Amino acid sequence: MACFLVDSILHLSVPPRSSACSNGLRSSNGIYCLKWGRLDQRGGKRVKTAKFVRAAVLPISPPLLDDEEKRKQMSESYGFTQIGEPLPDNVTLKDVMDTLPKKVFEIDDMKAWKSVFISVASYALGIFLTSKAPWYLLPLAWAWTGTAATGFFVIGHDCAHKSFSRNKLVEDIVGTLAFLPLIYPYEPWRFKHDKHHAKTNMLSEDTAWHPVWRDEFDSSPLLQKALIYGYGPLRPWMSITHWLMWHFDLKKFRPNEVRRVKISLACVFAFIAIGWPLIIYKTGIIGWFKFWFMPWMVYHFWMSTFTMVHHTAPHIPFKTSDEWDAAQAQLGGTVHCNYPRWIEILCHDINVHIPHHISSRIPSYNLRAAHKSLQENWGKYLNEANWNWRLMKTIMTMCHIYNKEQYYIPFDDIAPKESQPINFLRKAMPDFA
Repeated sequence: MACFLVDSILHLSVPPRSSACSNGLRSSNGIYCLKWGRLDQRGGKRVKTAKFVRAAVLPISPPLLDDEEKRKQMSESYGFTQIGEPLPDNVTLKDVMDTLPKKVFEIDDMKAWKSVFISVASYALGIFLTSKAPWYLLPLAWAWTGTAATGFFVIGHDCAHKSFSRNKLVEDIVGTLAFLPLIYPYEPWRFKHDKHHAKTNMLSEDTAWHPVWRDEFDSSPLLQKALIYGYGPLRPWMSITHWLMWHFDLKKFRPNEVRRVKISLACVFAFIAIGWPLIIYKTGIIGWFKFWFMPWMVYHFWMSTFTMVHHTAPHIPFKTSDEWDAAQAQLGGTVHCNYPRWIEILCHDINVHIPHHISSRIPSYNLRAAHKSLQENWGKYLNEANWNWRLMKTIMTMCHIYNKEQYYIPFDDIAPKESQPINFLRKAMPDFA
């Protein structure tokens, strides 16, 4: 994404991209259109006219982000409530961590097991609602049940970070069981997720979302089409691809990890071999689709959405290992996003995400207290948003191919004819913030 420096005669705006420049507030193919107003003499009368000009663009850079007015424009454009200032180079991750209260690191067994109760009870309620709902209310029942299932993932997530219990065997058992309804292998995910925290927003090394390489995009017409759909309209379910690619191939793990990986895979395959036939035996194939598959798809919608919102925006860079800085990546490269309260409760505040990247040892039930401390001490550096259409539209239509200067280049700037799905999203997705 690029922003510009223009003469005062041009009325500057930096809104979300659109396929047409209709009012001076849209961009086309990465070039922004600005309204240029003037007074003409027509028939003895002074008439105000306007024309659209294609503006030269400059990449986002720290000096631009230092400008408070530009950050406000970018915030409105991208669907954020705040885009933070660049973190000074002399600030370390330890500096940030040392400002957090000691109590946010404390494990509370009662609160931990309360989260388990909330997830089990809300998931059971969802299954009950699914069994009783008429067909036209099933989407609501699936939305509730899938969101509750996401809570299971967050419990396993705490276990993997050793922030659920002081007993590590309990954490391994609870984490494995919590992941089973999602057919997610616990240990493979834990190993890869640890790398995500160690290499957040580092090109190639980060195991979560990262930009597409230009060479990869150009390598094959078939792969190009898959990437356009995967990073475009199918992006809210791309975690399914991530789940398949990263967690079932033993070659992706170090020798000392393989034994634990095999145990987790055996648990997942046992659940499939026993659980699925039981569901089909009791409810039929339609029941399997109704009670398991559709909530699982809702879970992956949240898994994909949460993950991409946490670290993806036009102004958040991915950097090579020699340029990467831990404090800048974890504090300035992570987004705090507010979701509707019922989602926050069922998902155990996983989207209060910045403190989790300052220290993964903070239990989920202490994330809000930790975030409050970060706001008090580092508030001007934080990226914050409320979940909205414009935010999703920005990510899905702009954040595609890696570029060192501009951070991201949209697919249609490189391959406009092949990028009809991206153009469709720009036209179809609402622009509400």
